[in-house]
Amino acid sequence: MSEKILRKYLEIKSLKDFKEINKPSEKYSINLVDPKDFQLNKFFYKNIGKKYHWVDRLIWTDLNWSDYVSDKKLFTYILKDKEEMAGYFELIFNHETKESEIAYFGILEEYFGKRLGGYLLSEAIKISFSKGAARLWVHTCSLDNKNALNNYLSRGMKIFKSETLIR
Repeated sequence: MSEKILRKYLEIKSLKDFKEINKPSEKYSINLVDPKDFQLNKFFYKNIGKKYHWVDRLIWTDLNWSDYVSDKKLFTYILKDKEEMAGYFELIFNHETKESEIAYFGILEEYFGKRLGGYLLSEAIKISFSKGAARLWVHTCSLDNKNALNNYLSRGMKIFKSETLIR
């Protein structure tokens, strides 16, 4: 039996369209992973993605992960609750086109309901523009968290493309 998946592509081109959510508590921080550590990306991909059918990278070897994370265009940021990891996002920044893509974004399930998604996305948007992005984009689909699309729209992002996939 086939399933229809609705995918939406969203973008934000200016901070004047941005609607920020402030840090919900001083105990939270967002930090760039430096030095890069593919084990962190792999951990978040598997632990957040298992609920949302993130499957394309499950077959990756450690070498595939290492190669991916080593890309100079990729930046990984971790959301922490004091010292505990709570979520992450991956930004792919293209200096030539001045575009940034949120490749992966998510909160660990035990942190749901704490208004961290809006804060994490706000930080991703601010970081992208601070790196010189003239455009930040992301895609989400009907398999993602039920709040994902609304979070993107609420931060000022606009849908620029929609498609239906059959799986």
